[in-house]
Amino acid sequence: MSIFKIEKTKDYTIMSNYHLRDRNLSYKAKGLLSFLLSLPKDWNYPLKGLCAISKENRDAIRSTLKELQDK
Repeated sequence: MSIFKIEKTKDYTIMSNYHLRDRNLSYKAKGLLSFLLSLPKDWNYPLKGLCAISKENRDAIRSTLKELQDK
């Protein structure tokens, strides 16, 4: 598993372009990963919590998380 180091300041996140340029990831997966990397380090990532802060339904988020996990 890759380790991503993220620099966070108030309302800004600086991250590597590595996952954004990965041709094996869908735009949806790139967006979700970018969003997850922007959250606080101690934030819990349950499926229910992701659904609560997104317009995506549970199945869409679950399939996107599976794509990220598989890659």
